[in-house]
Amino acid sequence: MSHRLRDKVVVECSNTHGLAIFDEHLRRILRGQASLFDWSRSTSLARTLSPRVLESQIDAKKELEKSLKATCEEFIMSVTKLVVDPMLSFVTKVTAVKFSLSSGGQSQKQESILAKPLKDQAFASPDKVAEIIQKVSAAIQQELPTVIEKMKLYLQNPSTRTILFKPIKTNIVEAHVQVQSLLKAEYSPEEIQSIINMVSIQDLQAQLDNLL
Repeated sequence: MSHRLRDKVVVECSNTHGLAIFDEHLRRILRGQASLFDWSRSTSLARTLSPRVLESQIDAKKELEKSLKATCEEFIMSVTKLVVDPMLSFVTKVTAVKFSLSSGGQSQKQESILAKPLKDQAFASPDKVAEIIQKVSAAIQQELPTVIEKMKLYLQNPSTRTILFKPIKTNIVEAHVQVQSLLKAEYSPEEIQSIINMVSIQDLQAQLDNLL
């Protein structure tokens, strides 16, 4: 996991009295319960910043809050891609093939190739799909725990980590749901069970929950 992105998540608190203040405000901002610049609260992150920032214009304050939210979104998408990118690429290829068939305009040879069952396509053979599933499974078991440990290091409040991890979990589960839907439609039960052997959604959710 890139140190650059991790550091961006906490850059807004570089002049605070500690990460605990940032941690609490990030949690409240992500829930929509507070603004980054809630000047009336004694625990406000804004009160811990330098006088120069305190005296800045409202638009500058909004830009800083927007930057924090954008950083969180970037972090969420980066972790999602880190874990399920092989699945996302597979779904994109399948979508492109189906679109090409429906739109027409291909030569007879191209149309003949594209019209083959999905599992007969070179990129979507049962063995290829099994390889994709294995890569994602390995990322969940090896890469994702490392990300969680860094979140625990920089975001000490468990509620904050839960809020930040929730959309990551949702994205990972959704990628699995899309692939499972394709498998049920295009592959035989025997191929799904014996070759591809994909984890159930229920087991996946439990596995992700246990990481926190």
